[in-house]
Amino acid sequence: MSREDVFSGVWKLNVEKSQFDQNHRPASATMRWDPIPDGYQMVAEGTTSDGKRVQERPATFILDGQDHPAQNAPGCSAVMSRRVSNTIEVESKSAGRVVGKARYVVSGDESTLTASVSGIDAQQHSFQVVLVWDRL
Repeated sequence: MSREDVFSGVWKLNVEKSQFDQNHRPASATMRWDPIPDGYQMVAEGTTSDGKRVQERPATFILDGQDHPAQNAPGCSAVMSRRVSNTIEVESKSAGRVVGKARYVVSGDESTLTASVSGIDAQQHSFQVVLVWDRL
């Protein structure tokens, strides 16, 4: 199966294959990637391990390798790039210091998206997760 764009579409979190940090343990989640002229609009929603529903605001991925204000993190910026068609890399900064990194990779058969994310969360805790998403 080959798509015009490997990221586009809806993905469901595979909890069993994912690796969570103790402070970041969703029970379920989905995310949708929609192409926009310079990148993607991504919307994720889910349920926390204690049953609370989480609806995230949309996140815009501008894949030009330039520094842009981070939408959901006041005072932070992010550089996003896509050097190869199946991989998006993000580096987040605050006051010029790197506070987070993410790498999104779609598998060769385009059925799985793996997100490796690390950084410092809103509570100033370090975290590292590997989230495996299956295409719906």
